Amino acid sequence: MRFQGKTALVTGGAKGIGAATAKRLAEEGATVVLADFDEATAQETARSIGAHAVRCDVTKREDVEGAVAAAVAAGGSLDILVACAGIIRDNLLFKMTDDDWDAVIDTHLKGTFYAVRAAQKQMVEQKSGKMVLISSTSALGNRGQTNYSTAKAGLQGMTKTLAIELGSYNVNVNCVAPGFIATAMTQQTADRIGVPFEQFVEAVAKEVPLKRVGQPEDVAGLIAYLCSEDASYVSGQVIYVAGGPRA
Repeated sequence: MRFQGKTALVTGGAKGIGAATAKRLAEEGATVVLADFDEATAQETARSIGAHAVRCDVTKREDVEGAVAAAVAAGGSLDILVACAGIIRDNLLFKMTDDDWDAVIDTHLKGTFYAVRAAQKQMVEQKSGKMVLISSTSALGNRGQTNYSTAKAGLQGMTKTLAIELGSYNVNVNCVAPGFIATAMTQQTADRIGVPFEQFVEAVAKEVPLKRVGQPEDVAGLIAYLCSEDASYVSGQVIYVAGGPRA
């Protein structure tokens, strides 16, 4: 039980990678709080894994600070932050609206900024903590994702800066960058381009060296490692979870 006595806050924890991560941390003994805009689904996920849930719009500072406070109240500390909240508003540049840009940038960059700023206060006082930010292979560029790619690249820079600033307080900050993971978000991409999801997955798998797409649990396992003492000397790293390098 690597996380016995530890408290974890997972933003975007209702579904997908966030839910898989919350489940993994809870199974290994952590007190877990899920923070998600979709409160009903968050509550359902929390009940299924023995966790807590709070409604949280990560683009609102008061919501994020409230989620951090809820985690501290639930477990008496804040040992782990996984900033997983995210959305997509894909479109080619000439079709991308101001709202498409603002929604994605605000959710990923501002939302993560609010989360790490609130969490670091508690972690600095404790002189311990683990943060994991969620980027993507899209940070390297992806057609139709100017907003998303920009946000995910920014999170890599945020990770490295936070690792420098918080290292002297024994706070590790790392970044996980998934490739194609079978989630509701990638289902949205298939829907946007008008391809059945099963067909979309099959086509993507052919391009992956391991010849399969990722599952949320594939990412959750790495996040759990980075949140554990096994990774106590790992900080400021961006680790890709994509079944192999891009061709």
